[in-house]
Amino acid sequence: MELNTETITTPPADAATVVLLRDAAEGLQVLLLKRHQASNVLGGAYVFPGGKLDAGDQHPEVLSRLSQVADQLHARLAEPDLPSAKAAGLFVAAIREAFEECRVLLGQAQNGQTDLTALQASLSEGQSWRDALQTHALTLQTEALVPWTRWITPKQASVTNKRFDTRFFITQVPSDQTAKHDEHETTETLWIGPREALLRYWNREIELAPPQIMSLVHLSRHASAHSVLAEAASRKPPVVQPEPFDQDGIRTICYPGDPRHPIAEPAFPGPSRLMFKDKRFEPELGLAALLD
Repeated sequence: MELNTETITTPPADAATVVLLRDAAEGLQVLLLKRHQASNVLGGAYVFPGGKLDAGDQHPEVLSRLSQVADQLHARLAEPDLPSAKAAGLFVAAIREAFEECRVLLGQAQNGQTDLTALQASLSEGQSWRDALQTHALTLQTEALVPWTRWITPKQASVTNKRFDTRFFITQVPSDQTAKHDEHETTETLWIGPREALLRYWNREIELAPPQIMSLVHLSRHASAHSVLAEAASRKPPVVQPEPFDQDGIRTICYPGDPRHPIAEPAFPGPSRLMFKDKRFEPELGLAALLD
């Protein structure tokens, strides 16, 4: 991973990310997708499905196909200054990206017979998401998504030259669906326990960006998908605005709860800062700080 040294002057783009969970015999697992090596954002890194909010995500016809109305979704997202349509659109973006990137649909056809292959064929033939929802009489199940965290890229970003205002949602993958990467934006599907993912990162077997590292640290404190969903439902999504600074020539990112951060209340468990050393981010106290 290369360190970005540019200062970004453009405002952050609204985006949505979905953290897909499942319970396996080994315990809680999370879905990671390997981004295509040629991608201009985190190429080769393992990420959660997600992407930018599209204008079409807020179209009235799309919003009419949600299982909850915009005002309900606005209240669930807990961002008072955000227009209701945009709040609802972020739920749409999360569901859309999950289907486009790993073929998991949080939705159901009117007749109860959801044909994911036919939906994918419609989209591959150039049909818009709005038209495809209408063609297949789909309702998007927004109850399945629980707001988790909100990450806002700082102007001095460390791993990208773009800024995002990303809402992270948590959901449990439907038991009758199988996640599969799209072979375009993503090239590998990996179901893995959060602790194992952190160990593989530490052993340089996979590459992760700071939001994924800290999210996995958070998830590693839970034993089941139900536990994660219950925590998310019990509180407002914390806003995470990382504060980067250079210490002894080393780029360091601190998070809420760190002495250098303006917000004293921690947003999540684990270390309060990561340092860029040997082309990756790691806490001051090493692997133990990630797994403690």
